[in-house]
This record gives sequence, structure tokens and C-alpha cells, in this order.
Amino acid sequence: MLQIGFIRENQEKVIKALAKRNLDVRATIEEVVQLDEKRRATQVELDNTLSESNKLSASIGELMKSGEKAKAAILKEKTVLLKESSKELAEKAEAYAHELTQKLYTLPNLPADIVPEGKTPEENVTVFQQGDIPVLHEGAQPHWDLLKKYDIVDFELGVKITGAGFPVYKGKGARLQRALISYFLDKNTAAGYKEYQVPHLVNEASGYGTGQLPDKEGQMYHVGIDDLYLIPTAEVPVTNLFRDVILNENELPVLCTGYTPCFRREAGSYGAHVRGLNRLHQFDKVEIVRIEHPDKSYEALDGMVEHVKTLLQELKLPYRILRLCGGDMGFTSALTYDFEVFSTAQDRWLEISSVSNFETFQANRLKLRFKDANGKNQLAHTLNGSSLALPRVLAGIIENYQTPEGIVIPEVLRPYTGFDLIN
Repeated sequence: MLQIGFIRENQEKVIKALAKRNLDVRATIEEVVQLDEKRRATQVELDNTLSESNKLSASIGELMKSGEKAKAAILKEKTVLLKESSKELAEKAEAYAHELTQKLYTLPNLPADIVPEGKTPEENVTVFQQGDIPVLHEGAQPHWDLLKKYDIVDFELGVKITGAGFPVYKGKGARLQRALISYFLDKNTAAGYKEYQVPHLVNEASGYGTGQLPDKEGQMYHVGIDDLYLIPTAEVPVTNLFRDVILNENELPVLCTGYTPCFRREAGSYGAHVRGLNRLHQFDKVEIVRIEHPDKSYEALDGMVEHVKTLLQELKLPYRILRLCGGDMGFTSALTYDFEVFSTAQDRWLEISSVSNFETFQANRLKLRFKDANGKNQLAHTLNGSSLALPRVLAGIIENYQTPEGIVIPEVLRPYTGFDLIN
């Protein structure tokens, strides 16, 4: 959530920045500033009323001590009126504050200066590419056919049990999935990230804390009777571990990693581009989360990008990195890099990771702060990235490593799988 003080002092800057997201927020910004003025004016009036009431109460005490009960009675009548007035003003101030917060929730994060202009994914900028695209043998197949051929992922069983988008992993498919999870977690912990196992259901406050609510409410599965949400990513519970926390500056940075299943409704997702593992309602993902000093968060973002690079280099998958344009960035992000692997059998790029810096946007919602060298509380910066999302990594391995004899397992995964070929 954007900070109201910053908006108040930088209205034109905010309007111009959000125009990079192809949004015209002038009317909203004007409304936000007006609500803030009303809230602050009401608060001043409330503070003055309470101050006057306190002074009268002190005077009443002195009059009672001196035996001037009549005068004290007159002042008591005034305090009753002041208390009624202060109650009305408090309710009014609270109403303005609530309305202001709801308006602020509708404003996305400001894009960083280096975010490119653009409206569609086609306008994202490729900043890095590595790996040779394999030349597959004649008769090579897309992963959904290979999964069925080798009986390692069963989509029909998932439909039977739950519905479309909930696959069942079987045999070597399940072991390969588990191998990828263990490999990613081991690489993350070796890089200094502390591993967490977190709940897969979160409350509303957690959804608001990291910005999934109210922006992505339609994409989240809601357990109505308990008012809980199935997590769309480990980012939500892991980052919320630090909601309402004040860290000491010397505790920064905080590095976390965790594996969770992820649940997304993906409403309106149809067509060939979502076949097989390309898009699911439930999928596995390993996440990295960082809490950083504001002066060091972009250096940390670069480090996270380099870390994800090593995973793909060791898996020997052809990949590229995109800097997302303003129109394709997530609601909460200030800067995002997407990683994509090339699916040779599908002849297309598949997104397998997003690495983002949210600056203070999430921290402001979370009230996640640190005490600086001067003893003053400051909002921290939060970052997160997929490290990695499994379905499309698995699809890339299945397709790019296919041979007439079977699917070769990347060398780095063989100690985890216990086998080197799926046939």
C-alpha cells in the first residue's frame, strides 16, 4: 500500500508513475488527498476536544477539593457535552480513516524508474538469455503426450478426484517432482535462506498484508465457513510471519525459503496454451523471500536473479530473463524479472519464475519495520521470487530431455531421483 504522506507530498509524481501502468488515477489521488485532509482535520478537532475535557476534569477536581460544588457541577455538564462530542468526532475520524484505507487498497505500487513502458507482455524487455535450444529427434512429442506415454502424471485421475487442473503424479513422475523440491530447497538453504514449513491456509489479514486481497480475490479459493484462503504462493504465509514486527537494523537482511502447494482458480484460462502442466489450479512451488534495508534491496534483487540463474544453469535448460513492462507487472511490484524456459516440443517460452522487489508496498500493509541507527522505526523492503515453480520446469525437462529411449534425468537431479531415465 502506498504511504499517504508520500502521496500527499508527491501527487503529480504518483499520477505520472502509475500512468506507466496505463492507469489514470488523477481522480482517485484527488479523492485520497481530500479524505486525508478531512481525517486529519477531524483528528485535530478531536484532540482539541479531548484536551479541553481533560483540563475541565482537572478543574473539577480542584473545585471539589475547595468545596465549590456548584461551580464543579456546571463544569461537569460541560464535560458530558465534550465527551459526547469527542465520541462523535472519534467515530467520524475512524470512518474517514477506513474509507481512506479502502481507497489506498485500490492503488498499485509505483513502478521503478527502469521499468519499461508498455501495455502487453510482448513489450517486456529481454535482458538475458542462455542455453542452446535442443534439436529433438523426429517424432518428438509435447509433455502432455509424454506424461501419458510413460504413465507418470495422470490428468484424468485428477478430474475424477477433484476436477480439471489437479493432476496426479505417479511413480517416477512423483519421484521427479519430489527431487525437484528437495533440490531447490537444498540450493536455497545453501545460499543462506532459512527454511520454513508454513500453513497452506491463511486468514484475511494475511491476504491483505501481502496484497493478494482485495486485488486477486477472484483468483483465490475461499473456505467460506472458516473465512480462510488457500494460498496462491508461499510468499503469503512466509512474508506474514513478520507482520506487525519491528526488527533491529542488525537483523537485516532476513532470508526465508519454503515449499508449498499453491492454489489458483485461474478463472477464464482456456485454450491450447494451458494444456498439460502449462497452467494448473494446484501446483508445487519453492519460494524465496527477503526482508531488506531500503538502501540494499535492489542489490538483493540482483542477487536473487543470479541465484535463480544458477538453478537453471545446473538443470541445463535454455532460459531467458525479461524485465516486465508497466502494463504486465503485478499489482504489488515495483520491479519484476520473469524467467522463462524454452519448451522445444511446444516451440514456446514458459514462465517458471518471477523475482520482484515490492519496496515498502507490502511492508506498509504489514506494518513490517526496522529500528534504524537513530532508533527511529522505518518501513523495510520486501522481495520474493519463485525458486522455482515446478509444473513448467517439469514440462521443460520432460520435453527438452526426451530421447527415443526415454526421458533423461538432468545430472544434478539424479542423486535425488535415484534413477537417470524414465522409460
